[in-house]
Amino acid sequence: MTHYYDLCCKYRGQVVTIYEKCGKVHVGKIVNVDHQFVYIEPVSGGVAGYGWGLGWGWGFRPFFPIALAAIGGLALGASLFWI
Repeated sequence: MTHYYDLCCKYRGQVVTIYEKCGKVHVGKIVNVDHQFVYIEPVSGGVAGYGWGLGWGWGFRPFFPIALAAIGGLALGASLFWI
């Protein structure tokens, strides 16, 4: 899990695709990371069934947490990083 923490910290501020072990896919900009969650701001109006109205955030920038333990892979740009 610390590997995903380090990877998410490295790509903070960038748009990524996160693949959960359960099959959910999230696309968004990493806005924050702690030792339990990565927080992403969705792009393109919604991610994996989550609309702009769902999530936590301030003002017009909603974001939602994804548990680091649930991550099965992370893609940045055209490169795919399966861990």
